[in-house]
Amino acid sequence: MNGLLDSLIAPLAYPFMVRGLLAVVMVGVVCATVGTYVVLRGMAFFGDALAHAILPGVVVGYLVHGSARGPLFWWGLGTAVLTAMGIGAIGKGARLKQDTAIGIIFAGMFALGIGLLSTVRSYAVDLAHFLFGDVLGVSSTDLLLMAVFSALVLLTVAALFKEFLVVSFDPILAATLRLPSTFLNYLMLVLIAIAIVVSLQTVGVALMVAMLVTPAATAYLLTRRLLPMMVVAGFIGALSGVMGLYLSYYVSVASGAAIVMVCTALFLLVLLFVPRRGVVWAQRRKQEE
Repeated sequence: MNGLLDSLIAPLAYPFMVRGLLAVVMVGVVCATVGTYVVLRGMAFFGDALAHAILPGVVVGYLVHGSARGPLFWWGLGTAVLTAMGIGAIGKGARLKQDTAIGIIFAGMFALGIGLLSTVRSYAVDLAHFLFGDVLGVSSTDLLLMAVFSALVLLTVAALFKEFLVVSFDPILAATLRLPSTFLNYLMLVLIAIAIVVSLQTVGVALMVAMLVTPAATAYLLTRRLLPMMVVAGFIGALSGVMGLYLSYYVSVASGAAIVMVCTALFLLVLLFVPRRGVVWAQRRKQEE
């Protein structure tokens, strides 16, 4: 028992580890909360595309300001919000399906980012934390930015919980109640964009969609009511972050990859063994019949 306790406490002697743990808890909660809407509304492709589409903004920020992470955050945030709004506008104004609009914007923005990236000779080192995550490099300033924007996202979801619920799952009722559906849908896209940018330093572009989708999908297997699903997803996201960071510390694997692997493992456990809905339970019922 003492050995286990020592293993849990030992990493906390390092300030970078404490900051990293705080960061992954915030990221796990905010991504899972917004990710609940992503899963229920079938927007996983949107989350993945948006994470990649902010690449040109970050590269432009790097060209203007160098490798300082503060400016890169703001450039990434601005690009994410504009891209989210652009996807919504094209999908609505051009009468295209949203996945078509997402594909167009995603391909164009990512290609622009790659083109700009090819002009930066030292990007392999300087932008590696953006592409692959670097939660142990989170500074106090980064942590403050993450806390402010995480709180903004969570407070907005809490304040407009009923409105988002109606607009997402009963558009006819939303029209009857004269809710500003267009505004609320755009606001949801912006919240997803903010959650993605807040989370990029922990898992990077390549693994970002996992933090949005996997905890929420796991929670979906455990409960079908929206509010409990958000709470469970937030807990799973935070737990995955903490366990993944400890795994990274003791096994010496990339922190972002470790977090996503833990998150995926929890999903598979629930998928197999959750009572009444799991694969094992389904097989057992078939045998009994």
